[in-house]
Amino acid sequence: MRHLFWMVVFAGLTAVVFGAVAKGTERQRLMYGLKVLGEFIFVALALGWILYFLPLR
Repeated sequence: MRHLFWMVVFAGLTAVVFGAVAKGTERQRLMYGLKVLGEFIFVALALGWILYFLPLR
């Protein structure tokens, strides 16, 4: 559970930085940051789910 928490923290901080340096209006930057946050979390969970089924050896 701790791993999921830190993954979300990393995704959130990265999304804040990406949204802050993006071009456009404040609303566009906010939407871009939320989009990046969602994509980070979705991809991380999808990869975790896929890798769960791979054998260790």
